[in-house]
Amino acid sequence: MHFSLFTLSALVASSLAIPSVNHVLHEKRDRLPPGWQHHEKLASTKVLPMKIALTQSNLDRADEFIMDVSDPASPNYGKHWTHEDIANKFAPSAETVATVKSWLTSSGIASERISRSQSLGWLKFDATVAEAENLLKTEYHLYKHETGKPHVSCSEYHVPEHVTPHVDFITPTVHFDAKIPQGVAKPVEKRAPTSTAAVGRPVQTKAALGLGAPTSGSLPKKGQTLSRQSLLDDLLDEIKNCNKFITPNCLRALYLFPPGKTANPKNSYGIVEYTPQAYLQGDLDLFFANFSKNQVQRTPTLASINGGVVQTQQQGFAFNGESDLDLEYAMALINPQKTTLYQVGDLVQGASFNDFLDALDGSYCAGDDPFQDASYPSPNGGFQGPKNCGGFAATKVISTSYGYNEADLSATYERRQCMEYMKLGLAGTSFLFSSGDSGVGGNGKRCIDPETKEYNDGKSGIFNPGFPSGCPYITSVGATQIVPNASVTAPEKACETVIFSGGGFSNVFPLPDYQSSAVKSWFTNFPPPYGADRFNNSQATRGFPDISANGANYVVAVTGRFSLVYGTSASSPTVGAIITLVNEVRLYAGKSTLGFLNPFLYANPGAFNDIKLGSNPGCGTQGFQAVAGWDPVTGLGTPSFPKILGAALKLP
Repeated sequence: MHFSLFTLSALVASSLAIPSVNHVLHEKRDRLPPGWQHHEKLASTKVLPMKIALTQSNLDRADEFIMDVSDPASPNYGKHWTHEDIANKFAPSAETVATVKSWLTSSGIASERISRSQSLGWLKFDATVAEAENLLKTEYHLYKHETGKPHVSCSEYHVPEHVTPHVDFITPTVHFDAKIPQGVAKPVEKRAPTSTAAVGRPVQTKAALGLGAPTSGSLPKKGQTLSRQSLLDDLLDEIKNCNKFITPNCLRALYLFPPGKTANPKNSYGIVEYTPQAYLQGDLDLFFANFSKNQVQRTPTLASINGGVVQTQQQGFAFNGESDLDLEYAMALINPQKTTLYQVGDLVQGASFNDFLDALDGSYCAGDDPFQDASYPSPNGGFQGPKNCGGFAATKVISTSYGYNEADLSATYERRQCMEYMKLGLAGTSFLFSSGDSGVGGNGKRCIDPETKEYNDGKSGIFNPGFPSGCPYITSVGATQIVPNASVTAPEKACETVIFSGGGFSNVFPLPDYQSSAVKSWFTNFPPPYGADRFNNSQATRGFPDISANGANYVVAVTGRFSLVYGTSASSPTVGAIITLVNEVRLYAGKSTLGFLNPFLYANPGAFNDIKLGSNPGCGTQGFQAVAGWDPVTGLGTPSFPKILGAALKLP
C-alpha cells in the first residue's frame, strides 16, 4: 500500500524534474490549502521531528488470512488471531527496515539517532533543516494561516529509487496537518481539494470529521410524533400493528429470535456514536418502561474516546435521534447482555472513523490523514489529553449507523481504513455498517455530475455508493419494511417509506471471492437497465448491501416523546443484536464468536428471507430492483434467526 498524493502517471510525468539519477519524486503538493500563505524560508539550523512510515508486509495476502479464519470451509474457521500475531504479520519486513536505515545512515543520520515506534511501523529521528533537505532533495519553508497559526512544509520531496517501495510517506513534508478550529456541529467546511476520489471528484479537507453533525445525511429520519395514548392503544395488540409501529417484539416476531436470557462474560456488543450525537437517559428510561421494564435506569457501558462526551447541552432529534435509536434497540434486544457505547470525539473537532479505529489499535494511529482526522490535544479548547492510540478493547460485534459517500474521501484513505477492518476481523470482531438511506444516491440524496464530478441535486447523474459499505471486510446492512397493511408473518419488501435502502457497487474495492458468485448471478439473471455512465457495471467490484433488516416505523423515545424513526440506522443495530445472540449460544457451546461475517453469510443464503419486492430509487432513476437471490437493494435478505443459528452451530 502506497500512501501518496499523486498517481503513478504523475510520477512518470515528473521524471524530468528528478534532481539526481538515483532519487525519484515520492510526494508532491500542487497547491496550498485555502487560508495559508508562504512566509519565509526555514532556517537551516532549525530541528525537525522526522517520521518515516514504513510499508507494511503481507497486505497482498489479506484475503488469504481473513478467509482462513472466516470461511466455513476452512479447517481454521474461528481460530482468530491475537493482536500481537496481527502486528507481527503485517509489520514492515526486515528488508524494509534495513533498507531505510541504510539510506539514513549513509546520508549522515547516525544509527543511534534513529528509533523505531512501538507499533513497528515508523522510524523516527530529529534532523536539522539542512540535513532533511539533503536527505529528501527538497526545501523547507514556513507558512502561516490567516489565523496566525504557523506550519512547516515543503512542496515535494524525493527518495532513492530503491527505497521507494519501502516508504509509504514521510512527515513533515507536503502534508498540512495543522488543525484549524471548526465549531461544534457545523457543516463540514468546504476547503480546496487535496486529493481526488475514485470517480474524479475533489476530496474536501475535513470531510471525514462531519459524522456526528446534525446536518449529516447518514442520520436517521424522523416521522410522526406519537401521542402516548394512541401508542398505548395500538400496543395493546402489539404484534398485529407491526405494520404501523415497529417495537422490539415486532423484530422478534419478524426474525424469529427470542428475548435474551443469558450474559456470557466472553460476549460483547458495541454501538459507536460520534459527538455531538448523544443519548438522553430519560429517553432510555421512557422506552424501557414500555418495552423492556427491567432495564429502567440501565445505562450502556461508556468508553469515552478522545474526550467523547454524552452531551446534554444541545437536545432534539438532530442531536439525540441516532443515539437514542441505536441504544434503545440494541440494549433491549440483547438484554441481559450489556452494551458498550463507544462515544467518539470532543465537542470541538468531532471525530472520524479513523479516530475510533485508532483507539482500538494503537499501531493504526500514526498513519492518520492530517487533512481528515482529528489531532489532540485539541487546538481550540476541546479535549486536551493525548490522542487515544490503543487502550480500548473491541467488542465481539460493533454496529455503526453512520457513513460517508465513497466520493467524500480519497481511495488511498479508504483502502487503508478497509485494511484495518480486515485486521480487526482477524482478531474476531464483526463490523456492521448501515448502507445509507438514499437508494443509489449518496447521503443527502446527492449524485455525481458526470462532467464536473461534483455533487448535484440528486435528480440525475452518476450513482453515489457509500463507504465503508464498499469495503469487503465489513457487513453492509440495508433496510426493509413490512408491506402496508400486511401481517408480521408476510414477506417484507425493500424499504420505500421515507427512506430507500442504500445499495450499489464500489468504485474503489474489487469484487471479493466470497461474493463473486452472487453478484455475477445477479448481473446474468437480472441485468440492470443502466450502463457505465450511471454505475460501475464492470462486474469486477464489490456490491452492497450484504443483508438487510427492517428500517421503517421504529418507535423511539426522543426528548421525552415517542416518534416513528426510519433508516438503515435502525437496521444495523438490529442485525448486530441478532449476531450477538448467535454468539451467545456459540460461546456456551464452547465455540468462538463468528468474527468477520460475510463468508459465512454468503455460504448460507438459505438462512435469509429473500426479499423480492421494492427498489432503491435515486439520481433520477428507479435504482435497482429487489429480486430473487442477492441484489444491490437488500443483499441476501433479512435474517432468519433459527436458520442462522443452526448454520452457526454446525461450524467449529
